Amino acid sequence: MHIHTCLSPCGDWGMSPKAIVEKSRRMGLDIIAVCDHNTAENTGAAIRAGQKNGITVLPGMEICSKEEVHVLAIFKTLDRAGMMQKFVYDHLPGKNSSNLWGNQIVVDENDEVIAENFNLLIGATTLSLYELVNKTNALEGLCIASHIDRPAFGIISNLGFIPEDVQFTALEVSWRMSMNEAAVSIPGIEKFPCITSSDAHYIEDVGKVWTGFMLEAPTFDEIRMGLAGRSGRRIVL
Repeated sequence: MHIHTCLSPCGDWGMSPKAIVEKSRRMGLDIIAVCDHNTAENTGAAIRAGQKNGITVLPGMEICSKEEVHVLAIFKTLDRAGMMQKFVYDHLPGKNSSNLWGNQIVVDENDEVIAENFNLLIGATTLSLYELVNKTNALEGLCIASHIDRPAFGIISNLGFIPEDVQFTALEVSWRMSMNEAAVSIPGIEKFPCITSSDAHYIEDVGKVWTGFMLEAPTFDEIRMGLAGRSGRRIVL
């Protein structure tokens, strides 16, 4: 549920949508989410590549709040992801320096380069955590606090706690910490469903860890039900 492409400035050039989908298929994954930093411009290509390989790809973004907290915003449709992208771009200052931060490459499902994105995708938006979460929820997306166990860009390290009035859908624990460790060391985690994701920036990391769900089909709506534990859908791993 958290994979970067070559569009993220910290993502390897080998992380094309086509390569990500092919690696996901080899790893036996049914559903993935592409979440580049502050953009969704490679998600359409990933969705089309997934359709050719039997992998459901959800369009998402990993957005950096002004408090420098990373949040995953994952959507049912490209249109909704596009609306979120416009909202983020309107509040994302600065221009990228490829010499400093790396190139930000937009590609199609066949690995053909379409464009280069010159927004400062590695930067923080001017949006508060509350604004990001509220906008994601207004667009009926899944709003997941990223890698809450990490010392960089995690909500615990940056805020010191999980605010009770922030309406997260779920929390993400990175591959660096087991769920058992997280349960005893992160205050407030017990109030939310939790997933684990690879946060892959290199192709060898795709499928490094994953979350198992009991679902009827690999769809956005079923994932939402699984996170909420409704109608027999649930997280199982």
